[in-house]
Amino acid sequence: MNNMTLSPRLQKLVDMGESGTNILHGELKNLMLDAEQSYMQGESKYHEGMLDAYATVYQLTYELAFAIGERREARG
Repeated sequence: MNNMTLSPRLQKLVDMGESGTNILHGELKNLMLDAEQSYMQGESKYHEGMLDAYATVYQLTYELAFAIGERREARG
């Protein structure tokens, strides 16, 4: 049973047919910006760690998007 619900903004992207990697990529950009702003305001080392974690997953979304694109091109 799925008890999770997406925000209306994310659900709209799903309904429009946007890929999961693109949605995740965009959401991570927002999360990185929030964490960076909090860290720059001196809120805590926690935000620095969160920024590093988000950046790592953000890079993974790029790698996945390119790998998927290359696979599609290879299939013709």
